[in-house]
Amino acid sequence: MSLRAAVLVFPGSNCDRDLAVALRRAGAEVEMVWHKDSSLPAGVDLVAIPGGFSFGDYLRCGAIAARSPIVRAVVRFAEAGGHVLGVCNGFQVLIEAGLLPGALMRNAGLKFVCAPVSLTVETTESAFTAGYRKGEAIRLPVAHHDGNYFADPATLARLEDGDRVALRYGADNPNGSSHDIAGILSANRRVLGLMPHPERAVDPAHGGTDGMPFFAGLAEVLTSGALQGA
Repeated sequence: MSLRAAVLVFPGSNCDRDLAVALRRAGAEVEMVWHKDSSLPAGVDLVAIPGGFSFGDYLRCGAIAARSPIVRAVVRFAEAGGHVLGVCNGFQVLIEAGLLPGALMRNAGLKFVCAPVSLTVETTESAFTAGYRKGEAIRLPVAHHDGNYFADPATLARLEDGDRVALRYGADNPNGSSHDIAGILSANRRVLGLMPHPERAVDPAHGGTDGMPFFAGLAEVLTSGALQGA
């Protein structure tokens, strides 16, 4: 059985095809879904929201996309226990839609950052990180202007105490995010938002393949149920 994934497409998305290619490389069947659609394809296992500049990043990044018809369907899917992935602008959309806590603010250096960064895998207790080892050091590219993760102390404590920080930046934190957070999980561990781009590190031509275990592990877990509670 193949993983069935839906990749959303907004005006201004520029990583939707990259995300679809990475998922297909892991054996998934992928359907591209336009933002004006009001429902998801039947039988999908995963919804993936790509990076880019949805609606030109007017207002707050991700704010307009979060109010599109398809994201309302994604919220229902997540509330029913579906798995949802948001990369970069997709992470911003998930926060704006209320599926993840906190805020993504302007980078501390007030500049767009596009570079590979070092990361530590903080937990493997999710379908998204099951392909790695806890504590594993990896490198993935980032490309964002508003990736500075912020949350109030109580929220940060809940994330830390609940093992919900999925990835953390190393010494080269590119944006000043609180607790060096690069990606977080929802309380049920079925929604992940992250600023780095694993889909841009799945081929040697990309300069590294540290993103491939992300998609391979995700496909294995969601088709086999290998991770209890995933």
